[in-house]
Parts: sequence; C-alpha cells; structure tokens
Amino acid sequence: MNNFIFQVPTTIYFGEGQLSKLNRTLKEEGKNVLLVYGGGSIKRNGLYDNLMSQMESEFNIFELAGVEPNPRIETVIKGAQLCHKHDVDVVLAVGGGSTIDCAKAIAAARFYDGNPWDFTSDSRLVSEALPLVTVLTIAATGSEMNGGSVITNLETKEKLSFHSRHVIPKASFLDPTYTYSVPEYQTKAGSADILSHLFENYFNQTEDTMVQDGMAEGLMRTVYHYTPIALENPEHKGARSNLMWASSLALNGLTGSGKAGGWSCHGIEHELSAYYDITHGIGLAIITPRWMKHVLNETTADKFAQFGHRVFDLELEKNPMDTAKKAIQAVYDHFVSWGVPMTLGEVGIDGSLLEEMSEMAIKHKALNVDTYVPLNKEDVWSILKESLTEFKI
Repeated sequence: MNNFIFQVPTTIYFGEGQLSKLNRTLKEEGKNVLLVYGGGSIKRNGLYDNLMSQMESEFNIFELAGVEPNPRIETVIKGAQLCHKHDVDVVLAVGGGSTIDCAKAIAAARFYDGNPWDFTSDSRLVSEALPLVTVLTIAATGSEMNGGSVITNLETKEKLSFHSRHVIPKASFLDPTYTYSVPEYQTKAGSADILSHLFENYFNQTEDTMVQDGMAEGLMRTVYHYTPIALENPEHKGARSNLMWASSLALNGLTGSGKAGGWSCHGIEHELSAYYDITHGIGLAIITPRWMKHVLNETTADKFAQFGHRVFDLELEKNPMDTAKKAIQAVYDHFVSWGVPMTLGEVGIDGSLLEEMSEMAIKHKALNVDTYVPLNKEDVWSILKESLTEFKI
C-alpha cells in the first residue's frame, strides 16, 4: 500500500426528508444561489417545485437549466457568466453526475479569467471555487462526494477531466426516494458506472491493499444484489438506498487511496462519449468485459480469480485461469441479464472511427504507462473491435 492523505469534507444528509436542512446549509454561504439542473426531470417528478417553495422566500435564485448528459464546456462558460452577473454566493446542483460535474466546473470558472477548458490540461489552475451543494437524483458517478469533474468539448471531440479539492461539495443531500423515477435505462447505466469505478481501483498493480479491496468487493456485491431489485421495483427503498450509498463510497477515495495507476476503461470510454455522445455507463458496460479478457494472462489470473470467488462466490479451481474466465463471463452475463446493450452497434457506433479513437485514448490518458496492464494503440483498437461483436471469453 502506498502513502496517502484521505479527507472527505462533504457533509452527507442521507435519507428521506433530509432536504428540510437545505436552507440552513445554503444560508451559511450567502443569499444568491445558482440552481443548476439538467433536462427537466426534476420538474416532472415534483422536486423542482419542492425546492422552490422551500427556498424562494429566503434566497435570490438564478437558474441554469439544460445541462447535457455529457456536460459541455459552453454550458460551463454560460454558468460562470451567470455567477459573475448575479454575484452568486453558492452553486446548488440538482441532478446526477453530469449536472454536478458541470456545477463543479462553473464554481471553479467563477474565479478564472481564461477558458475553463484549461482545467482539463492543468488542474492546478483551479485555485478557488464557489461553495457547492448538491441534491442527488441518480446513483452513478459518485461526484457528490469527490473533487473530480468531467466535461466535453464537442468541437475538438474531447471528453476530459480535472480534479481539485476546491470543488468537493460542501454538502450533499442523498434522498433515495428522489431516484424512484429514474428510468430503467439510466438505472442500468448508473449501476454499470458504480461497478466500473470499483473495478478501476480494484484491478491495480499496487500490492497489499486488502482493506481497499475488501471494501470494493462488498460494494460490488451490493450493486449486483440490488440492481435487479431496483429494475424490477423502481420504488424499492432498500435497493435505491443501497445503490445510492454505494455510488458515493465507490469514488470518495475509500477504495482508491493508497493505490497508484490510471483507469483503462474510463480512458477508452471517454472517447466513445466524446465522439458519439453516448451514455457513459453503457459505454463502460460494453468495454469492461472486453478489457478484462484482453488483459487476462498468467500474471493477472490470480486477481481475477480472487474477484470471482469473493464477489460471485465462484469456486477457486486448481488453475486460477479457469476461475478467472468464469468471473469475466459473469461480469458480462450480469450486464446482459439487466438488459444492457452489449455491443457498440447497439448504441450507434460502427467501426469507421475506432482507430482514430484508439489514438486519442492513448493521447489523453497514460494507458501505456501506469495502468493495471499497459495498453498501446493496437491494444485499445483490439478492445474496441471486440466490442462490435458478441462477447466470447
């Protein structure tokens, strides 16, 4: 295990009815609030009206609606301009990871004179940010409890991230009842995203990380147990609660601190999203079992076998490779059982740009240097081509 510093300053208000404490939290920061949200689901499910009735008598509320599923730099700039114009004191993000990521970039851009896209090439440019409060409406990215943000530049076909402690939310409200209306497709995508965060930290070169691995395995089992229940009964409070909390814990540093290394599947999938604007979690689900198959070898088999034994209760066979293959097949089979589209063609991606995207994946992420198994352009291209066809281990 490597040295690390772990601090998560976000106050979590978890459970039904916790939104009653929102005004008190916002008052600590000021009166002028920028409300950031996405495509309008919070209006359809009544959350918007609840928020406005609670806040409008005590705050000056300015709105930025229409944040995209892959939030765009133009929207970030628009939000920063609103902050300047109205002397905003605090940003309130209501939605999922895309909305929160966008709000983080806005909060940082308020104090930056240049183009906030610059943050994606140098996170150190984020020297200050407005305080951020979030109300989560989908279990997926974990952005409600970390300092990461991913934004998209359609003009350059880039989807890149920045990380700063300045944009970690001050407080996040996690009421699982707000996820009851999440569509089935987004529930699948959200759970795939949670699992991918856990996989990316779990399959890592750093040795002697039993604590982190044990927590990750428990969270994986939770996601695999409760996702089918949430898909069958969207208003199952136990399922929605466990998925929501698993989302936060998967990417707040618990399972990744003390480990070093880049994230392969995210690096590859970000190119799919940048070029085709697909749903992030679905892209990850398609890529993940192909990546696992590609990096499986005599050196990595033990880890995959351990994963299969501890997460899927597979028997540890004499040859670890046999257990490892069954584990990877189980990952694929679970996604299929949830009804996730599992080929690129099903989400509108053909083979015409795969080589170009492979080059960009290596350019944007150090996939050939510090990942679980280093990947070059040809490796990424092979994984993408495999993702066009039916999976076979």
